[in-house]
Amino acid sequence: MTETIVCPGDRLAATSEFAGGDGTYTKDRFIFASLTGVRTSVVSKTEGSESKPVISVLKRGAVPLVPKKQDIVTAKVTKITPRLVATDILCVGNRPLPDERFQGVIRLEDVRAAEIDKVQIASCFRPGDIVKAEVVSLGTSRDYYLSTAQNHLGVVYAKSLAGVPMVPVSWQEMQCPQTKSIEKRKVAKA
Repeated sequence: MTETIVCPGDRLAATSEFAGGDGTYTKDRFIFASLTGVRTSVVSKTEGSESKPVISVLKRGAVPLVPKKQDIVTAKVTKITPRLVATDILCVGNRPLPDERFQGVIRLEDVRAAEIDKVQIASCFRPGDIVKAEVVSLGTSRDYYLSTAQNHLGVVYAKSLAGVPMVPVSWQEMQCPQTKSIEKRKVAKA
């Protein structure tokens, strides 16, 4: 496969044949490069017969974005158990992760700095919550250990049972503006 170098504004493909990925934008049924780099296309990993290959532009020599110890990450809660919270890491710092997904785990002892013995995971997080956390270490071969033990870390976005985005009312509660119901969370201090 040959490398094709493209510049911003170069027309890459029609939207009928490809889906736009990182480093691209769509205009008038065509996909254009939004940065200078190498044109790549990958067959979409999603199931279904309607899947189109994804065309992207990658900066030449770009270093892949990988979370490291002490990085602040934004993650989406995917599953909770009484002992841990499973997450998908979405951003490292303010930079979104393009295609690869990293998993993170918040262990019971890493939720709060104080009163660790009183922490109940179900009172701190729910699936679908968006959390800000610090990378503590590379846990297993596929998971990062994350911590929300500092005041500025924790849930930054959550929806109520009614499906409405909630607002924080204290460091451990969020309220639905529509139903006025209060739900417990480990809220990040703004």
